Amino acid sequence: MLIIGIDPGSHTTGYGLVDETGGRLRLVGAGVVRPPRGRGLPERLKAIHVGLAGILDEHRPDAMAVEDVFNSRNARSSLILGQARGAVLLAGALRDLPIAEYAPGEVKMALTGNGAATKEQVRFMVKRLLGPGAPDQLDASDALGVALCHALRRGGVAGRLSRGGIET
Repeated sequence: MLIIGIDPGSHTTGYGLVDETGGRLRLVGAGVVRPPRGRGLPERLKAIHVGLAGILDEHRPDAMAVEDVFNSRNARSSLILGQARGAVLLAGALRDLPIAEYAPGEVKMALTGNGAATKEQVRFMVKRLLGPGAPDQLDASDALGVALCHALRRGGVAGRLSRGGIET
């Protein structure tokens, strides 16, 4: 099963593709969609949607996992992030993909055993699970973390939650 994980953002949206077959995980690809700087929100949302649509059409994943909005002290930031998530969800829904949503703390807990883990700790576990080809870029590694969380939650990975995350 090919899973695309998405870490939405209005300035940088991370994506990561993981193939889970026979209980084994394999990195397929990862990167970021970066809308043009200095543009208004509508143009940035369009760029996110178009960029992600191209990735979905190229790779044709079986499922999409999207990181949910975290609670921010800044209501405007949360609203803008929600709109970026909308552009992402629309791209998946238009392709009839099953879409799962995970809270940031749930992703962190699944990978590291700590719901308050840092982005660097998530990146470390992503690299440990997927090998040296996993990206250093934090938005891409976060997106891979979302995909890995989905693989674990759906029961496809031949592993279990342990104190340190996924045990293979």
